[in-house]
Amino acid sequence: MAEVNEGPPFTHAQTPNHLVEPSEVERPTGWKYKRLKFGSIALPWYASPESQLILVSFVCFLCPGMFNAVNGMGGGGQFDTHANSASNTALYATFAIVGFFAGSVVNALGIRAALSFGGLGYCVYISSYLCYNYTQNFGYVVFAGFFLGCCAGILWSAQGAIMMSYPPERLKGRYISWFWIIFNLGAVIGSLVELGLNAHNQDNTSVSNGTYIGFLILTFFGAVLSWTLVDAKHVVRRDGSRIILMKHPTWKTEILGLWETLWTDPYVILLFPMFFASNWFYTYQFNDVNHARFNTRTRALNNTLYWVAQMLGALVFGFALDLNIRRTTRAKIAWISMLVLTFAVWGGGYAFQKKYTRSIEDPKLADAFKYDWDTNGYAGPLFLYIFYGFYDAAWQTCVYWFMGAITNNSRKLANFAGFYKGIQSAGAAIIWRLDGYGKPPPYMNLFASCWVLLAGSLVIALPVMILKIKDTVPIEEDLKFTDETMEDVIGHKVTYDYPERQKV
Repeated sequence: MAEVNEGPPFTHAQTPNHLVEPSEVERPTGWKYKRLKFGSIALPWYASPESQLILVSFVCFLCPGMFNAVNGMGGGGQFDTHANSASNTALYATFAIVGFFAGSVVNALGIRAALSFGGLGYCVYISSYLCYNYTQNFGYVVFAGFFLGCCAGILWSAQGAIMMSYPPERLKGRYISWFWIIFNLGAVIGSLVELGLNAHNQDNTSVSNGTYIGFLILTFFGAVLSWTLVDAKHVVRRDGSRIILMKHPTWKTEILGLWETLWTDPYVILLFPMFFASNWFYTYQFNDVNHARFNTRTRALNNTLYWVAQMLGALVFGFALDLNIRRTTRAKIAWISMLVLTFAVWGGGYAFQKKYTRSIEDPKLADAFKYDWDTNGYAGPLFLYIFYGFYDAAWQTCVYWFMGAITNNSRKLANFAGFYKGIQSAGAAIIWRLDGYGKPPPYMNLFASCWVLLAGSLVIALPVMILKIKDTVPIEEDLKFTDETMEDVIGHKVTYDYPERQKV
């Protein structure tokens, strides 16, 4: 009979020491847990983390991906950016409030209901621009932004919980990478549609009705696809372990859980400036670079390559964050890499921004010159815009990975994701309002605000990298935030990390 030395065991179900082969684990019965085989290739079962991540990636491919494709054109594809700025101000102001509490809503409703509700907002948002092309109905565009703010906060909190809590610790960077690649493929395809429809348009006009109709259909399919997911309580990993959550969530427990998250993990506040900065630069890049300096067809090309670069950035950083070295070391290397990229990419942006300014006489107009892809000198601004996309993916991937390295608890990570999207949206609401104001600031001022926020937030977040991210999080610590027990979440016999802790 084994006798165990006294002292707390290291029993984390998600560390490599406790991963076992699928053949050693008994999965629940039912169609959700059956593996399909094509020759020697065995696919993951439906209620596996891999399958669920792919499904939620395609939901975001079809909903936020199309949103990004439209907004990446600058002005939501409209010639005049005023309606788009007002709509996005309403969107992000609402998103900031709803997003902060979205984790509680997701935990109470469940993943599937939360995602399906979230997807509806994107349909309404796209429809408002189609309507605007016909009727110039400014009020509907603003309402659509407000409604999407309510929906998107819920969708992104649910997505964040899946992406950060479903994978084992050693694969979190890879899961984030897979999601970001599939999600941004939606923006790439949407941008290619825009490019195809506007390839011969050398003027500076609104995009066609057909573009908006295509996006409206795709976002509707995304909302419907949400219903094909399973809730977190049914998901089983390859080692038989389950997602750590509340077995019996209520609205009361989840609202209280929001404040418990801040009470038990106050250091997450040091990441708040990174959250705030993470969407701040979109307004500058989309409206004050792409829209201000390029004609319609060239904006569509820039937009396509921007999202392709996002896929590349997610691939590089996602897999690098899972390298086989200590997680504490990876966190520090990621921080240094982002600091270097911040000064390299935005230093190039400064060189480009010095070449033009916003017209004082008419703030809606930049210098009269607009780049076309046939213009001499276009290659430099094009590569700058590509690097802006790469940088954005690197930033988002690192922030999600930092949060996922703090805990494996789905309930807590839903709140983290809600904080992230809520604070991110507060920043976006402010910058969209500044850029759409009657007398908006000079482009250089907005550029400087992006650079300073990004660099400053990295410095503030450094203590988290040094002091709070550990090589692994013990399962006993993750369980403190739920009503589950060890037996509820570990689907196989637990062994100790160190054999010398056991003696026969």
